[in-house]
Amino acid sequence: MLKRFVLLLVFPLALLGVFPASAAVKASEIIQRSIDGFVRPAYASLHDHARNLTGSMRKLCASPSQAELDVARKAFDATVYAWSSAEIITFGPIKENNRLERMLFWPDRKSIGLRQVQAAMADKDPTATDPQRLAGKSVGMQGLGALEFVLYGDGADTLAGRDDPYRCAYGAAIAGNIETMADEVSDAWNKPDGFAALWANPGPQNALYRDGNEAVTELVGVFINELEMVRDVRLKAFFGGRPDADRPKQAIYWRSRNTTRSLAGNLSGMDDLFQASKLGDALPSDARWMAESIHIQLVNGVTTAKSVQGPIDKTLSDPRLRDTLDHFALITSSLSTLIGTRLTAEFGLTAGFSSLDGD
Repeated sequence: MLKRFVLLLVFPLALLGVFPASAAVKASEIIQRSIDGFVRPAYASLHDHARNLTGSMRKLCASPSQAELDVARKAFDATVYAWSSAEIITFGPIKENNRLERMLFWPDRKSIGLRQVQAAMADKDPTATDPQRLAGKSVGMQGLGALEFVLYGDGADTLAGRDDPYRCAYGAAIAGNIETMADEVSDAWNKPDGFAALWANPGPQNALYRDGNEAVTELVGVFINELEMVRDVRLKAFFGGRPDADRPKQAIYWRSRNTTRSLAGNLSGMDDLFQASKLGDALPSDARWMAESIHIQLVNGVTTAKSVQGPIDKTLSDPRLRDTLDHFALITSSLSTLIGTRLTAEFGLTAGFSSLDGD
């Protein structure tokens, strides 16, 4: 089970100032910048890509061809990258109605979701081709993992012809369901009296965030938790300490070759959020170097992940690319130390551990 960081307050955050009134204002400003500058645009982008994906799938179903299949696959890849950026925000509207698991059911170590997807296609379950009815089914049948198998799994080449219309109809329903969820989450973040207002306006009457400390702790926790997730769950799922410990088919998005691209998307999202929040501006003047270092390392992490392309099994058999993955892991470890230890210390926080679900 993954042990995720929990930030423990040891004294008031330096960035929140001396006086309670200014503390609330500064915390609100940081969180509002995070919402306006990253969260809302990230989910708007996801919705746009998901809508394009749905349209591409419907065109493929109406006029199957290799060209239309290629377009649908490119739309899927773009949606995966958009989701990889947005998914670093694992709280708020995405947690409602099991949307987080419905959007991406992973890891699927026992292949439960895969078997359900295969069964639906084998049985030609008519209810799975209706996005609304699909939304009520198992989480493993209705998200990006399921659509990846439809587009890239065994038998996917039949989508270029008219021999398997059910497979395409099912894929279109999955895409429509993803689009609906992205739209719902985007709308929820934009509601003036919704979750965004709670996060950006901490106070004694706020049921979720009683003060600025708790609100900013939620933000800082995004970076700590997601760096751990990228390195210790996503990367280590397939990348062993030695070749005989590798598990290429445990890699996320291995069929579509989006494994490292999704890792790049995660770090790109973190960098966008860090820059949007201007959290670094709250550091003491003699510690401002941390902000620039965090930005540089996140950018380097994105570049490093994107430099690893092609089938993940071939990547793992290439010593040079293995070194690149090792370097990526080192970057994330360095960032974990920089943010989880040094940055939090400057803000009067200490990083502890608790056993939370995340395996």
